[in-house]
Amino acid sequence: MPELPEVETVKEALKAKLINKKIIGINILYDNIIAYPSKEKFIYEIQNQTINDMKRRGKFLIFDLDDYYLLSHLRMEGKYFFKNNNQSIEKHEHIIFKLNDNEELRYMDTRKFGKMYLIEKNNIDNIGPLKSLGLEPWDDKLTSKYLLDKYKSKGIPVKTALLEQDIIAGIGNIYADEILFLSKINPLKKCNLITEKETKNIIKYTREVLENAITKGGTTIRSYSSVDGVHGLFQQELLVHGKDKEKCPYCSSQINKIKVGGRGTYYCPLCQK
Repeated sequence: MPELPEVETVKEALKAKLINKKIIGINILYDNIIAYPSKEKFIYEIQNQTINDMKRRGKFLIFDLDDYYLLSHLRMEGKYFFKNNNQSIEKHEHIIFKLNDNEELRYMDTRKFGKMYLIEKNNIDNIGPLKSLGLEPWDDKLTSKYLLDKYKSKGIPVKTALLEQDIIAGIGNIYADEILFLSKINPLKKCNLITEKETKNIIKYTREVLENAITKGGTTIRSYSSVDGVHGLFQQELLVHGKDKEKCPYCSSQINKIKVGGRGTYYCPLCQK
Protein backbone atom coordinates (compact mmCIF):
# COMPACT_ATOMS: atom_id res chain seq x y z
CA MET A 1 0.00 0.00 0.00
CA PRO A 2 1.40 3.44 -0.86
CA GLU A 3 2.36 5.31 2.30
CA LEU A 4 3.22 8.96 2.83
CA PRO A 5 6.54 8.93 0.89
CA GLU A 6 4.98 7.14 -2.08
CA VAL A 7 2.02 9.52 -2.15
CA GLU A 8 4.39 12.50 -1.91
CA THR A 9 6.35 11.13 -4.87
CA VAL A 10 3.18 10.61 -6.92
CA LYS A 11 2.05 14.13 -6.02
CA GLU A 12 5.26 15.65 -7.35
CA ALA A 13 5.14 13.55 -10.53
CA LEU A 14 1.55 14.62 -11.21
CA LYS A 15 2.24 18.23 -10.30
CA ALA A 16 4.94 18.49 -12.94
CA LYS A 17 2.42 17.61 -15.66
CA LEU A 18 -1.00 18.77 -14.44
CA ILE A 19 -0.74 22.37 -13.24
CA ASN A 20 -3.04 24.74 -15.17
CA LYS A 21 -4.65 21.94 -17.15
CA LYS A 22 -8.43 21.84 -17.28
CA ILE A 23 -10.65 18.79 -16.79
CA ILE A 24 -13.09 18.96 -19.72
CA GLY A 25 -14.73 15.61 -19.14
CA ILE A 26 -14.63 12.41 -17.11
CA ASN A 27 -15.50 8.79 -17.74
CA ILE A 28 -16.29 6.69 -14.66
CA LEU A 29 -16.10 2.99 -15.44
CA TYR A 30 -16.31 1.66 -11.88
CA ASP A 31 -18.74 3.61 -9.70
CA ASN A 32 -17.56 2.41 -6.28
CA ILE A 33 -14.31 4.38 -6.51
CA ILE A 34 -16.40 7.56 -6.19
CA ALA A 35 -16.99 7.85 -2.43
CA TYR A 36 -18.51 11.36 -2.44
CA PRO A 37 -20.72 12.86 -3.82
CA SER A 38 -22.95 10.80 -6.13
CA LYS A 39 -21.48 9.70 -9.45
CA GLU A 40 -23.80 12.05 -11.33
CA LYS A 41 -22.92 15.09 -9.21
CA PHE A 42 -19.21 14.21 -9.33
CA ILE A 43 -19.30 14.21 -13.14
CA TYR A 44 -21.27 17.46 -13.32
CA GLU A 45 -19.24 19.43 -10.76
CA ILE A 46 -15.75 18.48 -11.97
CA GLN A 47 -16.39 19.63 -15.55
CA ASN A 48 -14.24 22.64 -16.57
CA GLN A 49 -12.36 22.77 -13.28
CA THR A 50 -8.70 23.79 -13.64
CA ILE A 51 -6.01 21.92 -11.71
CA ASN A 52 -4.22 24.76 -9.90
CA ASP A 53 -1.98 22.73 -7.58
CA MET A 54 -1.27 19.27 -6.19
CA LYS A 55 -1.08 18.71 -2.44
CA ARG A 56 -0.89 15.84 0.03
CA ARG A 57 -2.46 15.20 3.43
CA GLY A 58 -1.51 11.95 5.11
CA LYS A 59 -1.93 9.31 2.41
CA PHE A 60 -4.37 11.41 0.36
CA LEU A 61 -3.52 13.08 -2.92
CA ILE A 62 -5.27 16.44 -3.18
CA PHE A 63 -6.06 17.98 -6.56
CA ASP A 64 -6.55 21.70 -5.87
CA LEU A 65 -9.25 22.76 -8.34
CA ASP A 66 -11.03 26.11 -8.80
CA ASP A 67 -13.93 25.44 -6.45
CA TYR A 68 -13.23 21.95 -5.11
CA TYR A 69 -10.63 19.66 -3.65
CA LEU A 70 -10.47 16.27 -5.33
CA LEU A 71 -9.15 13.76 -2.79
CA SER A 72 -7.71 10.49 -4.03
CA HIS A 73 -6.69 7.59 -1.80
CA LEU A 74 -4.69 4.98 -3.71
CA ARG A 75 -5.29 2.20 -1.16
CA MET A 76 -3.53 -1.02 -2.22
CA GLU A 77 -2.91 -0.76 -5.95
CA GLY A 78 -4.06 2.65 -7.20
CA LYS A 79 -1.89 4.28 -9.89
CA TYR A 80 -2.13 7.20 -12.30
CA PHE A 81 -1.04 7.19 -15.93
CA PHE A 82 -1.02 9.79 -18.68
CA LYS A 83 -2.35 8.56 -22.03
CA ASN A 84 -3.30 10.11 -25.33
CA ASN A 85 -7.04 10.34 -25.80
CA ASN A 86 -6.91 7.95 -28.77
CA GLN A 87 -5.29 5.12 -26.79
CA SER A 88 -7.52 2.18 -25.94
CA ILE A 89 -8.71 1.86 -22.35
CA GLU A 90 -7.07 -1.01 -20.50
CA LYS A 91 -8.87 -3.50 -18.28
CA HIS A 92 -8.18 -1.89 -14.90
CA GLU A 93 -8.40 1.78 -15.91
CA HIS A 94 -11.52 2.85 -14.03
CA ILE A 95 -11.55 6.67 -13.99
CA ILE A 96 -10.60 8.68 -17.11
CA PHE A 97 -10.02 12.42 -16.69
CA LYS A 98 -10.14 14.13 -20.09
CA LEU A 99 -7.78 17.12 -20.20
CA ASN A 100 -7.79 20.16 -22.46
CA ASP A 101 -4.55 19.19 -24.23
CA ASN A 102 -5.86 15.96 -25.78
CA GLU A 103 -4.27 13.91 -23.01
CA GLU A 104 -6.06 11.83 -20.41
CA LEU A 105 -5.16 11.16 -16.79
CA ARG A 106 -6.22 7.62 -16.09
CA TYR A 107 -6.68 6.03 -12.70
CA MET A 108 -5.82 2.32 -12.70
CA ASP A 109 -6.61 0.05 -9.77
CA THR A 110 -6.45 -3.72 -10.16
CA ARG A 111 -8.10 -4.34 -6.79
CA LYS A 112 -10.61 -1.47 -7.03
CA PHE A 113 -10.04 -0.37 -3.41
CA GLY A 114 -9.16 3.26 -4.17
CA LYS A 115 -11.53 6.10 -3.29
CA MET A 116 -12.16 9.62 -4.60
CA TYR A 117 -13.98 12.52 -2.95
CA LEU A 118 -14.95 15.82 -4.60
CA ILE A 119 -15.55 18.34 -1.83
CA GLU A 120 -16.25 22.08 -1.97
CA LYS A 121 -13.30 23.98 -0.58
CA ASN A 122 -15.32 25.68 2.16
CA ASN A 123 -16.51 22.28 3.39
CA ILE A 124 -13.19 20.40 3.46
CA ASP A 125 -12.95 20.61 7.26
CA ASN A 126 -16.52 19.39 7.74
CA ILE A 127 -17.05 16.75 5.06
CA GLY A 128 -14.87 13.85 4.05
CA PRO A 129 -11.88 11.99 5.46
CA LEU A 130 -9.43 14.84 6.09
CA LYS A 131 -11.32 16.10 9.13
CA SER A 132 -10.41 12.98 11.13
CA LEU A 133 -6.70 12.86 10.27
CA GLY A 134 -4.03 13.38 12.91
CA LEU A 135 -0.95 15.55 12.68
CA GLU A 136 1.50 15.52 9.81
CA PRO A 137 4.91 14.14 10.87
CA TRP A 138 6.54 17.57 10.59
CA ASP A 139 3.83 19.52 12.39
CA ASP A 140 5.22 21.59 15.28
CA LYS A 141 2.32 20.28 17.38
CA LEU A 142 3.73 16.75 17.15
CA THR A 143 5.50 16.72 20.50
CA SER A 144 6.28 14.21 23.21
CA LYS A 145 3.38 15.59 25.26
CA TYR A 146 1.00 15.13 22.31
CA LEU A 147 1.95 11.46 21.91
CA LEU A 148 1.90 10.75 25.64
CA ASP A 149 -1.60 12.23 25.84
CA LYS A 150 -2.77 10.10 22.91
CA TYR A 151 -1.13 6.92 24.22
CA LYS A 152 -1.89 7.09 27.95
CA SER A 153 -5.32 5.49 27.70
CA LYS A 154 -4.45 2.97 24.99
CA GLY A 155 -3.62 -0.62 25.88
CA ILE A 156 -2.88 -1.57 22.27
CA PRO A 157 0.58 -2.34 20.87
CA VAL A 158 2.57 0.71 19.81
CA LYS A 159 2.89 -0.75 16.30
CA THR A 160 -0.89 -0.67 15.97
CA ALA A 161 -1.02 2.91 17.26
CA LEU A 162 1.54 4.08 14.70
CA LEU A 163 -0.82 2.90 11.97
CA GLU A 164 -3.78 4.88 13.37
CA GLN A 165 -4.14 7.83 11.03
CA ASP A 166 -5.94 9.99 13.60
CA ILE A 167 -2.72 10.31 15.64
CA ILE A 168 0.04 10.73 13.05
CA ALA A 169 -1.09 10.81 9.42
CA GLY A 170 0.78 8.95 6.73
CA ILE A 171 2.64 6.12 8.49
CA GLY A 172 1.96 2.64 7.14
CA ASN A 173 3.16 -0.85 7.87
CA ILE A 174 6.62 -0.69 6.28
CA TYR A 175 7.69 2.57 7.86
CA ALA A 176 6.24 1.71 11.27
CA ASP A 177 8.62 -1.27 11.45
CA GLU A 178 11.59 0.89 10.50
CA ILE A 179 10.67 3.64 12.99
CA LEU A 180 10.28 1.22 15.90
CA PHE A 181 13.54 -0.56 15.06
CA LEU A 182 15.52 2.68 15.07
CA SER A 183 13.72 3.76 18.25
CA LYS A 184 14.63 0.39 19.88
CA ILE A 185 11.00 -0.21 20.87
CA ASN A 186 9.39 -3.64 20.74
CA PRO A 187 6.33 -3.46 18.44
CA LEU A 188 4.23 -5.32 21.03
CA LYS A 189 4.89 -2.82 23.82
CA LYS A 190 1.65 -1.31 25.07
CA CYS A 191 1.06 2.35 24.29
CA ASN A 192 0.33 3.24 27.91
CA LEU A 193 3.81 1.98 28.87
CA ILE A 194 5.68 4.12 26.35
CA THR A 195 8.05 6.59 28.04
CA GLU A 196 8.71 10.23 27.27
CA LYS A 197 12.14 9.32 25.89
CA GLU A 198 10.57 6.72 23.62
CA THR A 199 8.03 9.22 22.27
CA LYS A 200 10.88 11.58 21.43
CA ASN A 201 12.60 8.78 19.54
CA ILE A 202 9.38 7.92 17.70
CA ILE A 203 9.04 11.53 16.55
CA LYS A 204 12.70 11.81 15.61
CA TYR A 205 12.83 8.62 13.57
CA THR A 206 9.40 9.11 12.02
CA ARG A 207 10.73 12.29 10.47
CA GLU A 208 14.11 10.85 9.53
CA VAL A 209 12.73 7.67 7.96
CA LEU A 210 10.01 9.45 5.99
CA GLU A 211 12.34 12.21 4.80
CA ASN A 212 14.84 9.63 3.61
CA ALA A 213 12.13 7.62 1.87
CA ILE A 214 10.77 10.73 0.13
CA THR A 215 14.26 11.50 -1.14
CA LYS A 216 14.48 7.97 -2.55
CA GLY A 217 10.97 7.99 -3.97
CA GLY A 218 9.38 5.63 -1.46
CA THR A 219 9.44 1.84 -1.34
CA THR A 220 6.32 0.27 -2.82
CA ILE A 221 6.01 2.66 -5.73
CA ARG A 222 6.63 1.25 -9.19
CA SER A 223 5.32 3.35 -12.10
CA TYR A 224 2.68 6.06 -11.96
CA SER A 225 3.09 7.48 -15.46
CA SER A 226 3.23 5.79 -18.83
CA VAL A 227 5.46 8.61 -20.02
CA ASP A 228 8.12 8.94 -17.33
CA GLY A 229 8.04 6.13 -14.79
CA VAL A 230 8.63 6.94 -11.13
CA HIS A 231 10.49 4.26 -9.19
CA GLY A 232 11.06 3.98 -5.46
CA LEU A 233 14.52 3.04 -4.23
CA PHE A 234 14.08 3.13 -0.46
CA GLN A 235 13.39 -0.62 -0.37
CA GLN A 236 17.14 -1.02 -0.86
CA GLU A 237 17.71 0.70 2.50
CA LEU A 238 15.12 -1.05 4.67
CA LEU A 239 16.71 -2.30 7.88
CA VAL A 240 14.16 -4.83 9.15
CA HIS A 241 10.95 -4.85 7.14
CA GLY A 242 10.87 -7.91 4.90
CA LYS A 243 14.15 -9.15 6.39
CA ASP A 244 12.89 -12.10 8.46
CA LYS A 245 15.54 -14.77 9.03
CA GLU A 246 18.27 -12.32 8.04
CA LYS A 247 20.75 -10.94 10.55
CA CYS A 248 20.03 -7.65 12.29
CA PRO A 249 22.24 -4.90 10.81
CA TYR A 250 23.21 -3.79 14.34
CA CYS A 251 23.73 -7.13 16.11
CA SER A 252 23.98 -10.84 15.33
CA SER A 253 20.37 -11.71 16.13
CA GLN A 254 17.95 -12.97 13.52
CA ILE A 255 15.13 -10.65 12.46
CA ASN A 256 11.78 -12.10 13.50
CA LYS A 257 8.42 -11.81 11.79
CA ILE A 258 5.21 -11.78 13.82
CA LYS A 259 1.64 -10.54 13.41
CA VAL A 260 0.59 -7.38 15.23
CA GLY A 261 -3.00 -6.34 14.68
CA GLY A 262 -3.12 -8.65 11.69
CA ARG A 263 -0.16 -6.96 10.02
CA GLY A 264 3.15 -8.62 9.22
CA THR A 265 5.69 -7.06 11.60
CA TYR A 266 9.49 -7.34 11.55
CA TYR A 267 11.76 -6.63 14.50
CA CYS A 268 15.00 -7.56 16.19
CA PRO A 269 14.40 -9.44 19.48
CA LEU A 270 17.71 -8.20 20.92
CA CYS A 271 17.65 -4.54 19.86
CA GLN A 272 13.92 -4.26 20.58
CA LYS A 273 13.52 -6.16 23.84
